[in-house]
Amino acid sequence: MHSFDLKKVLRVGTRRSALARVQTQAVINQLLQIQPQLQIQIIEIVTTGDKILDTALSRMSGKGVFVKEIEDKLLDGEIDIAVHSMKDLPTEFPAGLKIGAITERVDPRDVFVTRFNKHLEEMPAGAKIGTSSLRRKSQLLALRPDFQVIDIRGNIDTRLRKAESAEYDGIVLAAAGLTRMGWQERIQQYLNFDLMIPAVGQGAVGVEIREDDHTTEALLDPLNHKLTEIAVTAERKFLATMGGGCQTPMGGFCEITNNEIIFRVFVADEDGSNFHKEKTTGKLEDAPIIAERVAQRLKEKSCAA
Repeated sequence: MHSFDLKKVLRVGTRRSALARVQTQAVINQLLQIQPQLQIQIIEIVTTGDKILDTALSRMSGKGVFVKEIEDKLLDGEIDIAVHSMKDLPTEFPAGLKIGAITERVDPRDVFVTRFNKHLEEMPAGAKIGTSSLRRKSQLLALRPDFQVIDIRGNIDTRLRKAESAEYDGIVLAAAGLTRMGWQERIQQYLNFDLMIPAVGQGAVGVEIREDDHTTEALLDPLNHKLTEIAVTAERKFLATMGGGCQTPMGGFCEITNNEIIFRVFVADEDGSNFHKEKTTGKLEDAPIIAERVAQRLKEKSCAA
């Protein structure tokens, strides 16, 4: 058993956004419950995705626009762990890095925020709906081809402010972010899985470490939530098999109830056409196999269309 030297300072890397800091503090609070004497330093890092706000995420080159600079510092030994939203992490890790823990997932759903007292389905024809995600855009247009789906960038607080302006009639974003910030009262509607399938890993936070850092790995082990790990690993298996990233509209969510899973996935074109959705059930231990099989089926359907 490797024990962490309590004389050392654990350096924690995070994005600078308010939500990232809240997520990071939640991880730190869990660590301090286990090791109250732990000394921790938070190191804020500005990523490419934070710097470039005038370009849609889907148009930005490369994967991991919210994690690369953080991973570089982890590899260089400038930080000891990195806290990420799991949906930001590419399915392939840089050589030498891995996930040390995935904490318990919060609400994985997307939500609709609007200044009007209406649900998404009740919005008038031509309503201007903001989202930063091709996944959401394609599902919105599959549901309502009459919507004007407008790209919206910025941190969660920036997007909420924009939702109050005449530029948008409403926005769609993750419930998890609003929940973690304590802003649930801003939510007009929680979108069920028939309306909107979440992003892979949505609602889960991962802690990335160096592969050879067994001491820190042991420190993080109590933070790992096994059922969340199983679900998110299966979702990431689906994404990896599909070969997708920010440029391909798709979603996948593995719901666990008792010893069973419900796996919901979709893939589509950006305009909501060529839309293929599946819901598969199975045993918990078969989650990775189910993820791979459903991805192969969707690939065949989307390529045949």
